[in-house]
Amino acid sequence: MRLRCAVLDDFQGVATTAADWSVLGDRVEVVPFREHLAGEDELVAALAGFEIVVTLRERVAFPGSMLRRLPRLRLLVASGMRNSVIDHPAARECGVVVCGTESSSTPPVELTWALLLGLARGIVPESTALRAGGPWQSTVGADLDGRRLGLLGLGKIGSRVARVGLAFGMDVVAWSQNLTAERAKEVGVGLARSKEQLLAGSDFVSVHLALGDRTRGLIGAPELALMKPTAFLVNTSRAAIVDQDALLAALREERIAGAGVDVFDQEPLPADHPMRTAPRLLATPHLGYVSAANYRTYYRQAVEDIAAFLDGAPIRLLG
Repeated sequence: MRLRCAVLDDFQGVATTAADWSVLGDRVEVVPFREHLAGEDELVAALAGFEIVVTLRERVAFPGSMLRRLPRLRLLVASGMRNSVIDHPAARECGVVVCGTESSSTPPVELTWALLLGLARGIVPESTALRAGGPWQSTVGADLDGRRLGLLGLGKIGSRVARVGLAFGMDVVAWSQNLTAERAKEVGVGLARSKEQLLAGSDFVSVHLALGDRTRGLIGAPELALMKPTAFLVNTSRAAIVDQDALLAALREERIAGAGVDVFDQEPLPADHPMRTAPRLLATPHLGYVSAANYRTYYRQAVEDIAAFLDGAPIRLLG
């Protein structure tokens, strides 16, 4: 029997060209979805006829309530080797195998610096003014050399962001609840005594923490109030780590110089979402993982996962 495979959120229309799906032969029919499916009812209606689903990162949740409404589903492939929005116990209960793929930390590191540099040098307003025939120079860039970069998190991504900061001549410090002086020294950065000290003393703050009970809402109104009015905040990690209402208020009231954000409480953002029009905000539509190399990895390994499943020997199992 030929199985049907849904590929969700193929916004750029590259899912079927980023990998060679022909190796699956006639065993699988691949159906990309270019538009985002929002809400459980819409997802169930669209996916009811599929045995296999490929989903990108954590954009679409698969709670037990939805998995139980998809009796034909047998394989769920998620990009990355960690996915907090899939109910793994429910998947096992429903007989759904969940597999993952590798994911490079390079693209989010690079995007972090794209946002930080864009903020520091006013790239978007200056480019917009130039193209519109506006004033010739209207901003004064913020220097990086000699300024302090505060990193919330010094894991795989945070440590690579740190090394770029050091190359720019920045004074780099880091903090997380489990960060040790030894780890900070290994990366070549200072260890902040507390989150509060890091926020108060940094010219740029960048978030690189995993989302969990201890980090949800870690940066709220009290924490943003500690930052310098000339400081910038960058978040390419998870939206829920930074209270978005508090961030919007800080930007509107000019309590910080600006923010660079790649992650949001709703994705894709509704057309009327206030993050679309917030002042002093450089925002991108969750591009952190979106690169040609990462997509080749995601879809090539998704094909491998499907082939292994069909052969009765699933690989890269999650949960």
